[in-house]
Amino acid sequence: MAEFSLQLNEDQQQIQKWVHDFAETVIRPAGEEWDEREEFPWPIVQEAAQIGLYSFDFFAQASMNDSTGLTLPLTLEELFWGDAGIALSIFGSGLAAAGISGQGTMEQTLEWVPQCFGTADDVKLGAYCVSEPDAGSDVSSLRTRAIYDEAKDEWVLNGTKAWITNGGIANVHVVVATVDPALKSRGQASFVIPPATKGLSMGQKYKKHGIKASHTSEVVLDDVRVPGHCLLGGKEKLDEKLAKASNAERTGAKQPAMATFEATRPAVAAMAVGIARGAYEYALDYAKQRRAFGKAIIENQAIAFMLADMATEIDASRLLVWRAAWLARNGGYTNAEGSMSKLKAGRTAVWVTERAIQILGGYGYTREYPVERMHRDAKIFDIFEGTEQIQQLVISRAISGLRIE
Repeated sequence: MAEFSLQLNEDQQQIQKWVHDFAETVIRPAGEEWDEREEFPWPIVQEAAQIGLYSFDFFAQASMNDSTGLTLPLTLEELFWGDAGIALSIFGSGLAAAGISGQGTMEQTLEWVPQCFGTADDVKLGAYCVSEPDAGSDVSSLRTRAIYDEAKDEWVLNGTKAWITNGGIANVHVVVATVDPALKSRGQASFVIPPATKGLSMGQKYKKHGIKASHTSEVVLDDVRVPGHCLLGGKEKLDEKLAKASNAERTGAKQPAMATFEATRPAVAAMAVGIARGAYEYALDYAKQRRAFGKAIIENQAIAFMLADMATEIDASRLLVWRAAWLARNGGYTNAEGSMSKLKAGRTAVWVTERAIQILGGYGYTREYPVERMHRDAKIFDIFEGTEQIQQLVISRAISGLRIE
């Protein structure tokens, strides 16, 4: 077990500077353009791949081979400090990779996770498909079905997924589907849909309030057939789980989607911290330069105290993120610390970016300045990968030991 420390090691310090430099010189200057275009920023992602930032090797180093758990959060904070929409485009494949590595065998992980990234010269994308038009927070109500064709050793999937990052444009889709509807969440499994599989198509592309550079769409599965080995974890493990669930045994195992989301919550929270820090630093610089009534506006307590609160909330959020990330790698959560980090960081991002607009006044409300875009981008962190209220539910169940509804 690694010792928890707030002191980053030399490798982490170098990674932090490397990622920040890329965010400062490449991502942030392009943020406004790709927000306006509402298109996937292929040139930026390809540039990230060329330097090794968008790659299986870096994903493995940051998320799977780091005993401290801090490398991925600090990377994401710097990326999202640059621009959230572009950063999510760079990191979007990471959720599919996490789903594969968390639910799959070692052989499946080594086969499919690299295909979520491709190579520097041939960039690929991954997509993690859970939510549906009528099943967002309530993942126990998934209608997408997976039926086993024993004669052909194939799974047949049908359904529609909603709000999917990289949906339809990804090369590898990871789909959570219901195998036994009577068992609800305990009757679900995860499947890899290989590239160019017939029957998978993109539905509507969503026009969003924020993170507009990130591609979000429906994924339609119409008699999609995949080989048996595309069931993550394998059929023997699934049959064992279904048998125990049918006998009403409490296995302690989480449904596939929830297990993935729980593992990635500190990472998502770190994204929110990055947005908040970007807005805070921009507002701080502005307040030092902007003059009114004969002095810099930061010399007024009304402005200075807002900035003091912003800095405090950001640091508090980061501390919760780092604690949760370390726990996730060293023994697991004891009191829903992952949900605590996401709840706090999401709220902080929304509040800090709103305060940044207030400090800039009328300028902050215009698209000429980036804090308006940061505020729009921040709101999703109260919603996706578990809403604010879902995090409260998880935390309340953990602290009470009761089934809060």
